[in-house]
Amino acid sequence: MSREEFLRTARPHLVADVEMYPTDAGGKDRPAQLGWGCPCVPSPAEEVVGWDGWPLLGDDPLMPGDRRRLGFYFISGDDAADVMRRAGRFYLWEGHYVGEAVVVD
Repeated sequence: MSREEFLRTARPHLVADVEMYPTDAGGKDRPAQLGWGCPCVPSPAEEVVGWDGWPLLGDDPLMPGDRRRLGFYFISGDDAADVMRRAGRFYLWEGHYVGEAVVVD
């Protein structure tokens, strides 16, 4: 089973309102597609410490500048989701911060 196939049916560890930064504000320069994942960081500190997460996008790409409520699947499971819940907000890292998410569940 491919990552994309798995993510189509994965149960989210948490749900968050995601804001992808526009490209001209430091965001991605292309859409995030199903299967895209990144480190999720609970605090935008100088030292990046994060947990690998995948937004559950389905077939609808997430464009730079988009805002959307999404489920997240974490490779570390509920442990990572609990860290993000305690923080209340987390940041999406792809060599630099490309977006942020506010936990809603």
